[in-house]
Amino acid sequence: MLQDPLFITAAIAALIVLAILMFGIGSFAKGGEFNKRNANKIMRWRLGAQFIAVVLIVGFAWIRSRG
Repeated sequence: MLQDPLFITAAIAALIVLAILMFGIGSFAKGGEFNKRNANKIMRWRLGAQFIAVVLIVGFAWIRSRG
């Protein structure tokens, strides 16, 4: 499974979502002007990345279940 390019792509996408989430939590905890300006933008980035990650994971599961 670790040799499968689709699995690796899905895992990287999930790690990117995790990184964006941690960055958002960190900026929220810090507060300040940066958080006020960028909190919604960070949330939109996370939602977009999460959508892509879920599509890749479901695609991987679907392709593996067929063959």
